[in-house]
Amino acid sequence: MRTRLIVLAAFVAFLGIGGVAGAYFYDDSKKDLIAEGVKVNGVPIGGMRRAEAEKKLSATLLAPLDRPVKVTYRDRTFTLSQKAAAIGIDIRGSVDKALKRSQEGSMFSRSWRNLRNQSLNTELAANVSYNKPSIDKLVKRVRKSLESKPVDAKVDLSKGFIDEHGSKTGLRVKYNTLAKEVETTLLDPGNTETVKIKTTVVQPKVSTESLAKKYPAVLIVDRDSFRLTLYKNLKKAKTYGIAVGQVGLDTPAGLYTIQNKAVNPAWHVPNSAWAGDLAGKVIPGDDPTNPIKARWMGIYDGVGVHGTSDDASIGSRASHGCIRMHVPDVEELYDQVPVGAPIYIA
Repeated sequence: MRTRLIVLAAFVAFLGIGGVAGAYFYDDSKKDLIAEGVKVNGVPIGGMRRAEAEKKLSATLLAPLDRPVKVTYRDRTFTLSQKAAAIGIDIRGSVDKALKRSQEGSMFSRSWRNLRNQSLNTELAANVSYNKPSIDKLVKRVRKSLESKPVDAKVDLSKGFIDEHGSKTGLRVKYNTLAKEVETTLLDPGNTETVKIKTTVVQPKVSTESLAKKYPAVLIVDRDSFRLTLYKNLKKAKTYGIAVGQVGLDTPAGLYTIQNKAVNPAWHVPNSAWAGDLAGKVIPGDDPTNPIKARWMGIYDGVGVHGTSDDASIGSRASHGCIRMHVPDVEELYDQVPVGAPIYIA
């Protein structure tokens, strides 16, 4: 009886040793096999050996990334080349991780899982490398080409300067957004969509519209060329021929404003030697001897812009300090220039 028990125990032990040995050899045969349900960046490689898995990952993940990325703004196109991007995926390292994950657990648990063809349901991320400075260089190239600073409207009436070009809006590239979208597209396999460059309009601090409201009408007088120019809303509207003060009775230079206006004004004769017997008198507007014809726009100390019957004097230094104009011209100008409008005399 005792001998039978010993033989039975020996037989059970033999079966146990055989089972362990069988499990060992079975597990060893699967050490280069990736477990079912393992994915890398969404690509299933379960049930594959190393070489097969590396080949599939290269074709599925790496090959589609090997293309240029283009960004556009209207009719402008900028390209990040494959060479500059230098994108790469650690295919071998990804397969190593898949195999390592497949070998987790004991020999028996792995064998039992493989025998039942059980899925691990494991998602692994591949290590992707690329030349990040190349994206920065692309964005800088785009900014240099497209961006512009806003331009303010400029008026310096102390110098008689009016910039007729006016204000301009600027343009700013949303560079952080662009860099992120280029990176996303670069790392998205097979994505051949063109990245649209997003921009923001930058408004000037001083717009033409706001400055034009401040200066709806400006007069610029050039005594040397005998020209008076009307600017409306900071744009040159019309230039007129004029006469200015004769030597010794010069039309005063500087910046002034139109102080008063009158239609067919009376002439208050200055108490000056050149006025002779008329000094201090007032000549009615309808008097033929009144030299101020049709319109009057007072500037400073008895000096103003007015019409004249002496058309031949236009284009010369002929007045006693005033600015003379042809009657039709002064009538036309009068209606366009309000009291308070600036007049610069050079």
